[in-house]
Amino acid sequence: MLKQLNSLLGEYRLYAILSPLLIAGEVMMEIAIPFVMANMLDNGVLGSGGISYTVKMGCLMILMAVISLIFGALSGRMAAKASTGLAANIRNALFDQVMNFSFSNVDKFSTASLITRLTSDVTNVQNAFMMIIRMGVRAPIMLIGATTMAVLISRNLSLVFLIAIPILGVALFYIIKNGFPRFQRMLTHYDTMNASVQENLIGIRVVKAFVREDHETKKFTDNAQTLRQAQFFAEKLIILNMPIMQLTIFGCIVAVVWYGGNLVIGGGLEIGQLSAFLTYNSQILMSLMFLSMIFIMCVLSRASVTRIQEVLNEISDIRDAADSSPCPKDGSIEFVNASFSYGSEKDNLTLENINLNIRSGEIVGIIGGTGSAKSTLVQLIPRLYDLSGGQLLVGGHPVKEYALDTLRGCVSMVLQKNVLFSGTIRENLLWGNPDATQEDLDRACQAAQVKEFIDKFPDGYETLLEQGGTNLSGGQKQRLCIARALLSQPKIIILDDSTSAVDTATDAKIREGMRQELKGTTVLLIAQRITSVCDADKIIVMDNGTINAVGTHEELLQSNEIYREVYESQQKGGLPQ
Repeated sequence: MLKQLNSLLGEYRLYAILSPLLIAGEVMMEIAIPFVMANMLDNGVLGSGGISYTVKMGCLMILMAVISLIFGALSGRMAAKASTGLAANIRNALFDQVMNFSFSNVDKFSTASLITRLTSDVTNVQNAFMMIIRMGVRAPIMLIGATTMAVLISRNLSLVFLIAIPILGVALFYIIKNGFPRFQRMLTHYDTMNASVQENLIGIRVVKAFVREDHETKKFTDNAQTLRQAQFFAEKLIILNMPIMQLTIFGCIVAVVWYGGNLVIGGGLEIGQLSAFLTYNSQILMSLMFLSMIFIMCVLSRASVTRIQEVLNEISDIRDAADSSPCPKDGSIEFVNASFSYGSEKDNLTLENINLNIRSGEIVGIIGGTGSAKSTLVQLIPRLYDLSGGQLLVGGHPVKEYALDTLRGCVSMVLQKNVLFSGTIRENLLWGNPDATQEDLDRACQAAQVKEFIDKFPDGYETLLEQGGTNLSGGQKQRLCIARALLSQPKIIILDDSTSAVDTATDAKIREGMRQELKGTTVLLIAQRITSVCDADKIIVMDNGTINAVGTHEELLQSNEIYREVYESQQKGGLPQ
């Protein structure tokens, strides 16, 4: 655990080393000051040294205090750089890891949980690390140094600590042992609450459309209340630390003043020595309190570190082959006895015994009812998931032989859920091809029937899109996503019900534009409307995770009952051919 975090310090390791060294210098000065003060009192103010000795020792104390201040300020600066740098590196490592996850790895962690790990958990680790490289160094050195000086001043008076330290040790052990599982549960409830917030922000239009604000508010309130209870359950154990520490500190001060005062009266101790001992007493007990705070922070951060490590140690189940083949030579696709399951249960297959051969350059329509695994089938082609059994070949080679970037660079997808990012229309389109010229943009947008509405915007391609493209209609977003896919000039393009929000006339124009733009490209077109696939080279009919039939529009009308029923129902519904 610590080794992995240490490796993430990277270029900030020097700051993490300098901070404890500077802290050590600060503490040494703080320990020496009471000793100098005792000499000033006993030998200067109350002794024979006189005013000159007192002034000399006073100046020395001021110098030591200034040095301590400088060391402390520099240490704080170094610790801040090291801890914030560590947090930045952890977030970068987590984000990079998530970006390399397959869909199945992402499915293992909820989006809300990943957000919490990237924010709250990393912040907890950052705070704990800063405390460790400062207080974690300061407290032990102060404890050892102050205890040594106190023993040198009076061994008998130092016996007070033999009573205080075991009390604190037992209290800390109890708090640490029982605190970790409580904080783990608290962070789990954070995930649940964040999931509720995310879900409602994404679906706010649906919530308002169905007038479910009160229901969702109550659900969030319940989640927040559950989190509050879990947080209180964890914190009420931690807050015991401070009263126990204060009781011990004040008890020790009373004991030292009473016993030390008697020693001064009896001549066994000087006033300056008693004053120094009281200072060392405070330093020792404050060091113990700092140590307890460190342990408490470690309890909290341990739960966060564990959650961070779960992500960092997650191994993507889709990785590049050792010897990756070059880019596929063409857009041919072949499934051989292919099967797939989202879970580990081999007897609960989403796709079963798929045998399919698609020639390069063919336009293939895919039809099927909801849950027939149409989207699952096409998501296997760019290896968003891996087959559970059988084989999938693209361009004549198994997909596992290609580098992921190479394979996915040759396959463009327009998903059911259209995703646009905040930025300009141009910036979103250039995701398809960063080197595209203005002419390329115009041609792709014209083919996707999106050029007309872009030209209507005052800023044209420089029009700013809100997050998710919420300032566009559903049909406009779909057509922009199609244009983005066309720009990449892929060998295979997958359109997953990507024209559902446009009218049939526009749908036909888009298909015609794609025929012109994608000559030689294999097109897989998932659709609910027969009109969207009727002119395809062949149509695949999916049913319950299997291929029910393959043929042209005319062949399937004659031979396939499922296809004929869909066609007839749409004709009765008034959809034109």
